[in-house]
Amino acid sequence: MTAVPTLRTDRLVLRGLHSRDTGAVTGLFADPALSRFLRSDLTDPGQCAEMIERRLGYKGPPGTGHWVLELEGRMIGLAHLRPSSELPGEAVEIGWFCDRAHGGEGFATEAAAALLRHGFGSLGLPAVWALIHEDNTASLNLARRLGFADVGGGDHYGAPHRVTVALPERHGRLHHVELWVPDLAAAERSFGWLLTELGWTEYQRWSAGVSWRLGDTYVVVERSPALSAAEHERTRPGLNHLALHVASTERVDELAAAAGEHGWWPMFADAYPHAGGADHYAAYLHNAHGFEVELVATPRGLHPIG
Repeated sequence: MTAVPTLRTDRLVLRGLHSRDTGAVTGLFADPALSRFLRSDLTDPGQCAEMIERRLGYKGPPGTGHWVLELEGRMIGLAHLRPSSELPGEAVEIGWFCDRAHGGEGFATEAAAALLRHGFGSLGLPAVWALIHEDNTASLNLARRLGFADVGGGDHYGAPHRVTVALPERHGRLHHVELWVPDLAAAERSFGWLLTELGWTEYQRWSAGVSWRLGDTYVVVERSPALSAAEHERTRPGLNHLALHVASTERVDELAAAAGEHGWWPMFADAYPHAGGADHYAAYLHNAHGFEVELVATPRGLHPIG
């Protein structure tokens, strides 16, 4: 099973599911209410054992998987954050189960909120989806409390479900980066080409500068009249480099190959594409004025925030 990080809330510990939890999970699902909206009847020990084995055998993207909810060392529920088997693309789906003995105490909400923080903050997910049976009023209300929006319905997991989605908040995210450059035209040729290739669009233009925007974030290059030096030195205090997500390793290779025609030169070429480590696929480039960019391939199976 893919290892997941241990998460903590005010009252709960969320840790990875383990084979030693089999008895506790079977006991949890002995309550028929927990299977009410499922395709399988998990009060049946055989079906429950199959469900546990599927979860223990999970091998999805790092940081995703299945968690046990512990209250004072005792298991009171299960939760998951994993790629959806029902939605297209690489949608990541959340789900939760909580012992009815603790109904109304907010534990499911607390656990789901922790998984959302993990998904958005640690994994950089652009969205988290929840498929909720249309008769599951308690879970629909929980999703609304956490900010999920109902975007439609359909037949999922063999029954009518509402399709809901949560998006990351803007709070604390990068607003913009401003780079002061000695030659605006040259900076526009290099940065403009690269950012446009990555899906950014021109946002603002004035006599001393230009910016490009992707989503809520924008990058500015400006030749300010207050500029105090003729060149950028990345080894001095200040900006060392700008790192940008790229959709795939193949796209990193394409950009690295074309960069020389647009004012960029390779760095650490003898270690390409793993100059940042064996598990890090990236191109490091610099332009004529000493600015460095790092183009980082997105791990397969996850799409971080752009």
